[in-house]
Amino acid sequence: MRRVRYGHTGGPLFLEKAPVPEPGPGELLVRCEAIGVTLPVVRKVTEAAEPVPLGGEIAGEVVAVGAGSTGFRPGDRVTGLCFGHGYADFAVLQESMTSPVPDGASPVEAVALVRSGLVALGALSAARPAPGETALITGAASGVGHLAVQLARARGASRIVGAVSDPAKAGFVRSLGADEVVPYDRMGHNGNNGQDGRPDERAPKDRIASVDYVLDAVGGALLTAALATLAPGGRLVAYSSGGGTIQAYDLLVGSVTVTGFQLRRIADEQPELYERWRRELWRLFTEGTVRPVVHGEFALADAADAHRVIESRTNLGKVVLIP
Repeated sequence: MRRVRYGHTGGPLFLEKAPVPEPGPGELLVRCEAIGVTLPVVRKVTEAAEPVPLGGEIAGEVVAVGAGSTGFRPGDRVTGLCFGHGYADFAVLQESMTSPVPDGASPVEAVALVRSGLVALGALSAARPAPGETALITGAASGVGHLAVQLARARGASRIVGAVSDPAKAGFVRSLGADEVVPYDRMGHNGNNGQDGRPDERAPKDRIASVDYVLDAVGGALLTAALATLAPGGRLVAYSSGGGTIQAYDLLVGSVTVTGFQLRRIADEQPELYERWRRELWRLFTEGTVRPVVHGEFALADAADAHRVIESRTNLGKVVLIP
């Protein structure tokens, strides 16, 4: 089979021949039909101390099952998160991280909806949204963010602000249901800049009105600005691999909270919740409430081009490899 690899940190991606892997206990061997490209995987190429397998989201057909696997059989259509080599013709999935793909949905739709949608829905659930509340979603045009915008509306948000790296993405994010779209350099201009938690009259007049909760997919320096948009008592959910630092005083000023969210912990420790979220996603998809958008489909040999789209932050929706 073919798989994509790189030889050193920051090195170029290349195709190589490799043996088809064998599924171990509790694992499935899947013939890959669609592979989702994510920012965390792209970052590994440039940031990991040594080369690591390019894993991530895959969708395809089960061709073999390992010992002890009982939920799936050869011929089943599935999607899930691969922790080994996922940029390949065949990949191994842990059964616990695998979901069935219903009839009528394509592999591309599955890989664009399920994993990204589970992250978006999980982060949203961690924010404990109430109908009528207002939301800010960073990375709003990304594979996860564009679904988070739609899910926030489905959960009753009265006003949604999408934050983006490039103002050119505004039309796309508005088409998903956002009421307002702002570039990242405007996020610090909000109605809660004063040290006592009250509006700072010296703040620029184009500031963002405060929101009840933030779903932050970016992290880094943007984390502080995202936190500053919260109204008193607001909640921020951080699910980015971008890091960032928060000062305790910033939490005390407005009695705001920050929660970290990681989907793998839900899959491992609360499988019934993971499954409930998965069913909800497919229901919303079938109803037409949530629609995954694919920015582009790339051949396996063109994985480097797909990575460049993610690195340049130009994608509108999901970037997918097609073996």
